[in-house]
Amino acid sequence: MEEEVRVTAWVRGRVQGVGFRWFTRANALRIGELSGFASNLEDGRVQVVAEGSKDRCDQLLDWLRTGDTPGRVDGVTEIWATPRGGYDGFEIR
Repeated sequence: MEEEVRVTAWVRGRVQGVGFRWFTRANALRIGELSGFASNLEDGRVQVVAEGSKDRCDQLLDWLRTGDTPGRVDGVTEIWATPRGGYDGFEIR
């Protein structure tokens, strides 16, 4: 069984007011077996936290970077950690 991980990603660009969080959630659900959330930050970025297998978290991170997203992504910064749990599915905050 693959180890569970937690990735926190900060997405820069025109990512608020364009349905970015909704599409991020839809994509996390499509990948499957991910929990966490997507939320807008006051500085205009979107924060995405996902917990699941490394492979599934990598898939979500790849999607955030590929540009097949609403709006415009100028960059993604991420950190990896151990999962904390406590999420009920993948939600928009």
